[in-house]
Amino acid sequence: MIDVLKDARNAALSALLHYDLEWTNIRFIQSSDTITYKIETSSTGSYLLRIHREHLTKPEICSELVWLQALNQHDALKVTEGVLARNGESVVEIGDEQGLRKTRVTLMHWIDGELAEEPLSVDCVQQIGRLTARLHQAAAVFLPLAGFVRPTYDANHFRRQMVQLEQHYPCFLTEKAWTNYRNAAELVLQELGLMTPTPANFGMIHADLHLGNLVFDQDTPYAIDFARCGYGYFLYDMAAVLLGLSPAQRRMHLLGYSQISALDDDYVQRLECFFIMCMIENYAHHAADPRETADLIAEQPYAQAYLSCFLSHRSFLFEHIEPLQED
Repeated sequence: MIDVLKDARNAALSALLHYDLEWTNIRFIQSSDTITYKIETSSTGSYLLRIHREHLTKPEICSELVWLQALNQHDALKVTEGVLARNGESVVEIGDEQGLRKTRVTLMHWIDGELAEEPLSVDCVQQIGRLTARLHQAAAVFLPLAGFVRPTYDANHFRRQMVQLEQHYPCFLTEKAWTNYRNAAELVLQELGLMTPTPANFGMIHADLHLGNLVFDQDTPYAIDFARCGYGYFLYDMAAVLLGLSPAQRRMHLLGYSQISALDDDYVQRLECFFIMCMIENYAHHAADPRETADLIAEQPYAQAYLSCFLSHRSFLFEHIEPLQED
């Protein structure tokens, strides 16, 4: 990890030479889907510099930036946008010393704000719901041009996540618990097969809209970190937020959402399906990291309780669920 971060910092410093930017400080933020730095200047504010993982192609990264530009065309939305390099490119490619590998870097305008303070107020939760709805309204009218490439969060994506989880589940699950995950995954796939995507329910989504990717500035929420954005059901996007909320807060979030965009009368069952889907995908993402193992184990009594409700077709989204201890 130390060597990776050293290489990333070197790439960041090299990339900054490609921008007309008089920066004064570079500060490491985190290593996740991207490695990120805050770039501070004395005259033009702050910026976010991102080192992208090798699996992301240049067209995929450029497409994310196109999507962010499209969102900013809507008066009720404000998201970060990319900064063009001196050569007019939105993605800078830095070669290694051997010329065998290119590191892709983007520079973004910084969005001011702080993470929401716990406990979340009713107004805060409703505002997040309204923001989510506005993002989906923008998606419903978005018309991508040729060459726009982003992932799709569908049944095939979920199957790939299950394959990944199968490789790592023994670090935090018993065989009995893993059986519940497999059974729940089959039920998720069955329900996905019954859904039909339409412009009203499916389009470009944030795809990682948890509370850590929402910041507040003067009581107004802003979505950040669109690195996973792609095509999916809008309910999938909403489920990511609901995972971090209490049952009462979920009602408030959905009330805020419905003030901007109508929900179908029978949305709850499908939303619970996406809730389970998101929960499983989160564990698939984190299971490979030994630093996460203790937290994954601690969360399992609650995860198993949700899986039990889902498998027995008992609604759980607005109910207080008691943790389920394994026999």
